[in-house]
Amino acid sequence: MSYMASSTRYDQMKFKRCGNSGLLLPAVSLGLWHNFGGGGDYQKMKDILLRAFDLGITHFDLANNYGPPPGSAEANLKHILQAELAPHRDELIISTKAGYLMWEGPYGEWGSRKYLMASLDQSLKRMGLEYVDIFYSHRPDPETPMEETMMALHSAVQQGKALYVGISNYDAGQTSQAVDILERLGTPCLIHQPRYNLFDRWVEDGLLDVLEKRGVGCIPFSPLAQGLLTDRYLDGIPKGSRIDSESIFLGKQHLDPQTMVKVKALNQHAEQRGQSLAQMALAWILEKKQVTSVLIGASSVAQLEANVATLNKLDFTRDELAYIDNILV
Repeated sequence: MSYMASSTRYDQMKFKRCGNSGLLLPAVSLGLWHNFGGGGDYQKMKDILLRAFDLGITHFDLANNYGPPPGSAEANLKHILQAELAPHRDELIISTKAGYLMWEGPYGEWGSRKYLMASLDQSLKRMGLEYVDIFYSHRPDPETPMEETMMALHSAVQQGKALYVGISNYDAGQTSQAVDILERLGTPCLIHQPRYNLFDRWVEDGLLDVLEKRGVGCIPFSPLAQGLLTDRYLDGIPKGSRIDSESIFLGKQHLDPQTMVKVKALNQHAEQRGQSLAQMALAWILEKKQVTSVLIGASSVAQLEANVATLNKLDFTRDELAYIDNILV
């Protein structure tokens, strides 16, 4: 049976303008970093993506190396787009990135024009697309002039391979420099994608101020600290969890006693708000005026639906925010 998109898909989702641009993004966007690789359950991937669209999530975020293996998340998206979502391409914002290691040799990573343009061509082929909506420099390159990296992003737009460009993992100073260069070229920086969550707040040390001042959107990734800011580890390490699977992104060393005291205190406050810890952690990020959207991952439809339900309660009192800050000291 062919997919029929929900007629109510735009009824509940909140949308926010991305910086000073004309583009609106959903408050919750879906990242395909984990759970969409070559060894995953294809039916589950399809169910998650289609349910996300039915819930009003119009933005799917990828990178060239998402998998594993690298590139497989883009390839899987191609199959789902062609089989189910092709009629809705103009309702979707699809992004990809290049910056981390993708292939062997000196041209397979970082920020050279050679790598970025080749990577974008490969990504478009893997996804079966003529263009992406947003193309990112995934990380700053200390060995390549910033002008060269930004010129490559500009060229992607000029060649019709991307509608907008963004940057990821750039600090405040690097962001200012990148925005300046892109403005001179005539291709404004649409958005920045930094890591940001209750336990990792480096963006508050200048980056959020730069984004607000320069009219650049913000879409944080890893908002749940790879699962630490959920109820998953409150009573130990469940079998089959990310830590149990020896993930390089979240290890047993992250569950130290001091951290777990904070997690349990945050969970208790979330319960008082009538939310799960994950929902409160997402709402806390969306409360920031500089944040356009928050990137979530999902390993099941139920998890996706629970995270989108965050939108039912986004407000915090000043006392609540101060209480949360006090827990994290």
